[in-house]
Amino acid sequence: ELEAIKARVREMEKEDERLKQLQLEAESCLIMSSEAGLFPKTTEEKMEVDQRSIYVGNVDYGGTAEELESHFNSCGEINRVTILCDKFSGHPKGYAYIEFEEKSSVKAAVELDESVFRGRVIKVLPKRTNMPGISTTDRGGYRGRFQARGGLAQRGGYYGGQHPRVRGRTYRGRARLLPWYFPY
Repeated sequence: ELEAIKARVREMEKEDERLKQLQLEAESCLIMSSEAGLFPKTTEEKMEVDQRSIYVGNVDYGGTAEELESHFNSCGEINRVTILCDKFSGHPKGYAYIEFEEKSSVKAAVELDESVFRGRVIKVLPKRTNMPGISTTDRGGYRGRFQARGGLAQRGGYYGGQHPRVRGRTYRGRARLLPWYFPY
C-alpha cells in the first residue's frame, strides 16, 4: 500500500514538471507574439489597426464569431472577430469589432451596412480610434442642482437661507430649489 502511494506521488511530481514546462513555453510564446506585433503597443499602431477594423452593431445575441466571419469573409481576409460581452453576466452586448488584414477590406465591409445577419439588420461602420482623455459621456461642469448666477444665492434664490412665508399651494421636491416652478 505504501509503494502504491509513493508511485502516485512520483506520478504527480512528473505531471507537475510537465505542467511547469508547458507554462514556460506558453509564457515565452506570449512574449514573442507581443514582440512580433500581435498586440499593438503605441498609439500609432492602435490607429493603424483601427483603420483596418469595423464596428458591427445590432448583432444577434446568439451570433458567434465564426458566423460573423463567414458573413464578412467576402470582404477580405479577417485577422480577428471580437464580440463584446457584459463583464458581470457574460452575455453579449449586441455589437462586435472585426479586424481585417487590408485597409481596403473596410470599404467593402461598409457596403454590407443594413444587411441581414441572423434575422436582424446590422449596422456596419468603420471603427473609430479612441483618443485618451476625450470622452463622449463626460460633459463637464456642475450637474444635478440649480446653480444661481453670481454665486450670491445659496438655495432657491434667498439670501441667508431665510424663506418667506408662502400662502396657498407650495411645491415640494426638486421644484423647491427653483424660485419659480415649471411643470414641464
